[in-house]
Amino acid sequence: MSDQISVLFVCLGNICRSTMAEGVFQSIAKKQPYKDLVAKVDSCGTGGYHIGEEPDDRTMSTLEGRGITDYAHAARKFNASDLDKFDYVFAMDRANLSDLQRAEQRKPGSKAKVMLFGEYSGTGKAEVISDPYYGGRQGFEKAYEQATRFSKNFLREVFPDVEPEA
Repeated sequence: MSDQISVLFVCLGNICRSTMAEGVFQSIAKKQPYKDLVAKVDSCGTGGYHIGEEPDDRTMSTLEGRGITDYAHAARKFNASDLDKFDYVFAMDRANLSDLQRAEQRKPGSKAKVMLFGEYSGTGKAEVISDPYYGGRQGFEKAYEQATRFSKNFLREVFPDVEPEA
């Protein structure tokens, strides 16, 4: 299907926020009515601190607590070639967005639309997903809530003629 989209989520280490967003987005995108509209979903980090590691246990337990039990990922570092592999590249915060925009400037003509995921907050102003790594459980819960809200808003905007299930 030629109108399928591909989405990449990016944070710093690729074990908390971007994996949370990827897990949430995948769970929504693999169900109707979006199942045949999303070709590829992935996440990565701008830093290479955790390459090959699984997501943080708190990310996984938050996802599992919401019924997302089939998510698996090994952390990887962002590569400029990702800008040609994905239609949308979403940064979790402004520092990561700056890193992605610098990569984009070095690779003119790439296909990806690079932006802050929080542009789809639904509140009228962009939100960042703060790094919950050094905090408690509530930071992961907030990241989950934001990733869910942003994902639904994004999909509604990109596919306005598709009616999501209740």
